Amino acid sequence: MARRVFLALSAMCLLAAGLSGAVAQGLFGAPPANAPAQATPGSGDAPPANPPGNAVEPATPPLAWPPSEPAAPVLPGSPTAVVKPFYDHPGLELDPTQRKNFVDPAKTVLDKSDALRASGQGECLDPNMALDNADYDKLAIDKSLKSIEAVNGDQAKVVVAFVVEGHQHRLEWKFKKVGGDWKISDLLSVTGEWALSQYQCE
Repeated sequence: MARRVFLALSAMCLLAAGLSGAVAQGLFGAPPANAPAQATPGSGDAPPANPPGNAVEPATPPLAWPPSEPAAPVLPGSPTAVVKPFYDHPGLELDPTQRKNFVDPAKTVLDKSDALRASGQGECLDPNMALDNADYDKLAIDKSLKSIEAVNGDQAKVVVAFVVEGHQHRLEWKFKKVGGDWKISDLLSVTGEWALSQYQCE
């Protein structure tokens, strides 16, 4: 009898593990077949792009693909409203006037990138990070762009998906609420497996 109970519990654990993997794949899609191993841009070994924090991150509902429904209205001041201009004006994340929309760790990386550029020693960040460093095709992006927002207390995330030249791209914008306003704390590429917070612009 004890052996039967043990076998039944083992089967339930395996089933639960399989379901959790299926849920994660439904949200982000299967990992790219030719994706490189996780690495820190500009350095050697790296921590994961999305290391676990002390706070509980908001759960993101599944993001259907391809987009099949019209986008919901964007509420002023919401995390989605903060993200939208970066797709209306690609490269905006590198504009120093936009630092008011960022907090650490993203803000520190962007500030260091500004200092490096001002010193004349070159660029540290790619010019179209919001587009997952894909070739810019506004018509294709506008046609396929879809986002979904999840909020949990003073943390939030916005997952953005779009297609350029037949390639699907997914990014995750992470937010913290500071003084009543949503600020971007990091930008992750689910497709390219990089994170803004990992860049070392020195």
